[in-house]
Amino acid sequence: MQSPCGLQPEKLPGGAWNLRKAARPQHGALIIATMKSALRTCVFAAGLLVAMAPPLWAQAPQPSPAKALFDEYWSRTAVMYPEWATYRGDNRFGDKLNDGSLAGRTRWYGLSREMLARLAALPMAQLDAQDRLSVEILTRQFQASQAMEGFTGFESMTVDASPWPFQASFSSLLRSSPTATEAQARQVLARMAAYPLRVEQEITNLRAGMALGWVPPRRVLDVVLQQLDTQLAARGEASMYFEPFTRLGTGIAQPARDALRREGAAAVDQQVLPAVQRLRDFVATDYRPKAPDEGGLSRYPGGLKVYEVMVRNQTTTDLSADAIHAIGLAQVATAQQGMEAVRRETGFAGDMPAFIKYLNTDPRFFKRSGEEVLAGYRDIIKRVEPELPRLFAQLPRAPVGVRAIPEFLGVGAVESYNGPSLDGTRPGWFNANALAFAVRPAWGMEAIALHEAVPGHHLQFARASELADMPMFRRSGGFAVYAEGWGLYAETLGPELGLYKDPYSRFGFQTNQAWRAARLVVDTGIHARGWTRQQAIDYMVAATGMELNRVEWEVDRYISQPAQALTYMIGQLKFLELRDKAQRALGPHFDIRQFHMAVLDQGQLPLDLLERVVDEWIKAKLQ
Repeated sequence: MQSPCGLQPEKLPGGAWNLRKAARPQHGALIIATMKSALRTCVFAAGLLVAMAPPLWAQAPQPSPAKALFDEYWSRTAVMYPEWATYRGDNRFGDKLNDGSLAGRTRWYGLSREMLARLAALPMAQLDAQDRLSVEILTRQFQASQAMEGFTGFESMTVDASPWPFQASFSSLLRSSPTATEAQARQVLARMAAYPLRVEQEITNLRAGMALGWVPPRRVLDVVLQQLDTQLAARGEASMYFEPFTRLGTGIAQPARDALRREGAAAVDQQVLPAVQRLRDFVATDYRPKAPDEGGLSRYPGGLKVYEVMVRNQTTTDLSADAIHAIGLAQVATAQQGMEAVRRETGFAGDMPAFIKYLNTDPRFFKRSGEEVLAGYRDIIKRVEPELPRLFAQLPRAPVGVRAIPEFLGVGAVESYNGPSLDGTRPGWFNANALAFAVRPAWGMEAIALHEAVPGHHLQFARASELADMPMFRRSGGFAVYAEGWGLYAETLGPELGLYKDPYSRFGFQTNQAWRAARLVVDTGIHARGWTRQQAIDYMVAATGMELNRVEWEVDRYISQPAQALTYMIGQLKFLELRDKAQRALGPHFDIRQFHMAVLDQGQLPLDLLERVVDEWIKAKLQ
């Protein structure tokens, strides 16, 4: 979502995304936030699955009209976007990729309009409270999607420096594809065979956007080329694309295992890598020469209108870019006061720039290897988990593991989270940047673990996935401002969970607050105020004290993902506001454990609906 934070979403036309921060499938349903499409990975499966109906006497009671529509939507999107199905644990379409052509995009928006009309026709007065809320949520998601339909140029820019660009989507999909049986492994082989066509579809989209004047800036495309070159550096069994065949199920007979490995290596060399090379050649030869120097949306035709819609969709508020910019400046100042308080606490003799240089260069603050980074995060999670019952009345059953981010994403890649599958067969995963051990100080690890794992994204997504009475789309997707707002709010719970005991970890927390606040300033600066990349970098370095390499990667991400960076701080502020509101209303009867369940047990919501849920919870407690 961290995400989308990262939330790592699989993006769809209109900005719909399946948070891969969740079951999102790893994510799941759609988060129709405002992001350009980037998940398009295969051949469209025409038509819906038609199951034979059992005899009338054997049929279960018919669901309400609303529930039937929710189920139909869920099924149709699984067929239209087979990747979604895989991420959320539905392997029926594991041999297919979505239709990334113009026809596929048109089909998505057609479904969106149809669903909006059918949702509007439901007899709301006859529905129970939960179904009415579900109708409101799904309507809002489709409205957000429809608002993006006219922005074809922007939506074409799917190769970029975001955490989940098109050039990384296929390897990510393979990493989530099961190979426990021979049939599942052959589904992966079928997807590999489909990938060249999928890449050609994306190149066609990139060309169409280029003709409309929409090409990412040169620096962003340099990142894309670096990632593609890394993917092309190894072949056969040494390739990252061979990964599914390294975990073949033990129930597969040895001769079949050997054959599958041979076929997998051949598919990598003969189908996948030539397609990657084709994409690389297009970006280097045709696309990059047309790239502008700077990439803020205000520099593109109609770009300010695109940004206005994206800000509204991502934040689920009516806040203007100017208002968000001002909020960011105020929150940066608050976080810097916290940073200064920590500096004084340590007794450091120098000023803040000298303190920041010390924290970012002294060897005592760095791990010595990627394995030490992973072990460090596992230790933090192990310390936090026994403390969670003090803040949460119920905890999810799904476990969370820690693994390394694929190295081809680079030293600057942000940490992220993938949620458990809805069928319970796949755990949640915190993806840590083990490659950055020499440049990313360890004093920031506690805050990041709270955000990406527990009680942040894992607790949130895993809990939602287990709410069996909820429609599936509410269990596995939602709104980025909720998801990332909760993740950032989770960082504030560190003291209550036994963390931030040393001043340097507290400095890491304050730096993270400054980082997310500075995003409000920088994102709006780049896309609404015409800031250059260098202006954004200079501001971020001065505001946060983060090391230059990471800031550069961050700024390229904001250029690639307009408005997504706004969701963290805007969302956190709402969670803090609602907690304070509930405490003031309930006084000594306020129970933090019950409050957290109240905000988690409805799935991801737009902020106004979240506030309504909390208001109703407060009212019920006062009765």
